[in-house]
Amino acid sequence: MTNGLLLFKNLVFTVLVPGTFGVYIPMAIARGTGAKAAGFGFYWLVGFGMLMLGALIYLVCVMEFAVRGRGTPAPIDAPKRLVVSGLYRYVRNPMYVGVLAVVLGLTFLTRSPELLGYAALLALVFHTFIRLYEEPALRKQFGAQYDEYCSTVGRWVPRVPSGLTAGQSD
Repeated sequence: MTNGLLLFKNLVFTVLVPGTFGVYIPMAIARGTGAKAAGFGFYWLVGFGMLMLGALIYLVCVMEFAVRGRGTPAPIDAPKRLVVSGLYRYVRNPMYVGVLAVVLGLTFLTRSPELLGYAALLALVFHTFIRLYEEPALRKQFGAQYDEYCSTVGRWVPRVPSGLTAGQSD
């Protein structure tokens, strides 16, 4: 697959799926509830920071999928190789964390309690999808390699790399 086609596929997926669930729907919820944008201050700084961090996390993960895995985040065009580099060295689902950070950033920016509820529901949907579809599919595709990865890298919470204890560095 050419790099141009791979880039195009990743762009289309990003606009359609994370763009819809991470930006379009949250903005529609915020507008529908009459939420007002936070003025410059604490809520704006936290919201903007989370939004930018989430977008950066997502983009870094998509690049890992394309460059290392030679695929996209779409289940119908998943990476051909197991991606365990970049942010995936620390947590198994950083792309989902990035999308949730974008939604939480929008929550702070709009001060919308309804958007906070949406973020919680989205986290539950992500977790359920990962447990019921994604992990079994990855286990079937990559076997022992995926099992080893799961035993050393947390699903949501980063683990301290083996051999390191508090106060040590590599």
